[in-house]
Amino acid sequence: MIKAKIIGATGYGGVGIVELLLRHPEVEITALVAKDEVGKPLSHFYPHLSGFCDMMVHPADSEAAQAPADVVFFSTPDGIGMQLAQVELDRGAKLIDYSGDFRFNNPEDYAEYARRIGRDTTHKAPELLARSVYGLPELGLGTAADADIVGNPGCFAVSCLLGLAPAAKHALVDPQTLICDCKTGVSGAGKKPNAAFHFPSRYDNMNAYKLAGHQHVCEVELNLEKLAGHPMPVTFTAQVVPATRGILSCLYGTLASGISAEQVQEAYAEFYRNQSFVRLYTRDDSVGTAQVRGSNYCNVVVDVDERTRRLRVVSHIDNLMKGQAGSALQNMNLLFGFPETQALDFPGSIP
Repeated sequence: MIKAKIIGATGYGGVGIVELLLRHPEVEITALVAKDEVGKPLSHFYPHLSGFCDMMVHPADSEAAQAPADVVFFSTPDGIGMQLAQVELDRGAKLIDYSGDFRFNNPEDYAEYARRIGRDTTHKAPELLARSVYGLPELGLGTAADADIVGNPGCFAVSCLLGLAPAAKHALVDPQTLICDCKTGVSGAGKKPNAAFHFPSRYDNMNAYKLAGHQHVCEVELNLEKLAGHPMPVTFTAQVVPATRGILSCLYGTLASGISAEQVQEAYAEFYRNQSFVRLYTRDDSVGTAQVRGSNYCNVVVDVDERTRRLRVVSHIDNLMKGQAGSALQNMNLLFGFPETQALDFPGSIP
């Protein structure tokens, strides 16, 4: 049995990975660690887990939190994982970090990301960046099996990259014309109370934010460039809508010269032929965020507006699953040689 430690266990990402690990026949959760909500069972904070996970949540300086584990999930804000990573590596663990600390393989790329979120641009463990891999295996740019550290992707980045990766790989679009128009549910802001996400502020209200530059654009552009072999700049607009879960991304690009609608469909089908968690649809299919709620799937509608010769892709994910805990478990499966779909092959819930 693989022993798992979860740091940041009482946030949405932490409880999400707990829910998934409870389904996994090869994993035993051995430690739950948090900063504030400690000294009580996890089921006290999340009563739906009563009888399923009644383990005590411990502070970071406790003996339980210091015990070694085979895999450590950092469901923590930016800056935590990079400070604790070496300690856990020395204890023999493999690491999966939800933040942006290990999504980049060099200090320069990390610095641009950190600048966009107003953090110190100096990485505290730059020597570890080369040992990390970007945790979106569908891109084919490397898998968690090759690394000690996985930088779990940002939720918007998952949605955009899965929607645009085939277009970048197969040169389907003019690289200067990419637009990512993305809407997210409120849970993307996390569990901590915030005046901007108070019910009266969010109900019956939609707004765009971070127009000066969203941090997830860094990983979107970087990984599209790796696929294409040249820069792929995107115009990105993030919007928050009055829903709890889900990201819907409408992605656009002008078709490259000579590319037909049939070639687009063939390229997408080929790119995702052997990928378990990406499902392709056409303009005639009725899909939305409800069809991925609670699942690790990404539903991708692929279409060409032949009148304007624009590629139009609509990508749907659950931001707390494929955008967070689901991808983390998928990466853990790859790290330890388990089937990629283990404990993730279920459809979610409707309505």
